[in-house]
Amino acid sequence: MLKLAEKYSARPIAELPLLFQRILQNAIRDFYRRQKVRSLWTTPVSSLFGADSEEDFDPLETLEVASDSKFSEPPAEQVERAELVALIEKALTKLPARQRQAFLLRYWEEMGVAEAAKIMGCSEGSVKTHCSRATHALAVMLRKQGIKL
Repeated sequence: MLKLAEKYSARPIAELPLLFQRILQNAIRDFYRRQKVRSLWTTPVSSLFGADSEEDFDPLETLEVASDSKFSEPPAEQVERAELVALIEKALTKLPARQRQAFLLRYWEEMGVAEAAKIMGCSEGSVKTHCSRATHALAVMLRKQGIKL
């Protein structure tokens, strides 16, 4: 919200919801990119030295790519996942603003119901309702495109 107010205050009011959505999407992508890079290239120093110094320990074993990393997937699955994310992002743009906001806060930002309610300025029940409606609407939109999650 601060970026929107600081950089785009001169824009017409009709453009602000779209600008806010783009800023939010970029912030989410930046967060996950930073998280991926940090988890890939950083290793705690303590993990470089084994718990038992008597045993043979190879520090390079700790630098292997995590099994849940996207790099362990075959390229075809990586492309399929990227296409699925693009379809979900496109479907998100079709949701009403409050449902989209609740869905992104709860599931993409991984916030709790109380925290999302505080940010949205509504009750926890409203957040739950908006999230439920958003997930059902997204499921219907994706089913129409032949995707079952």
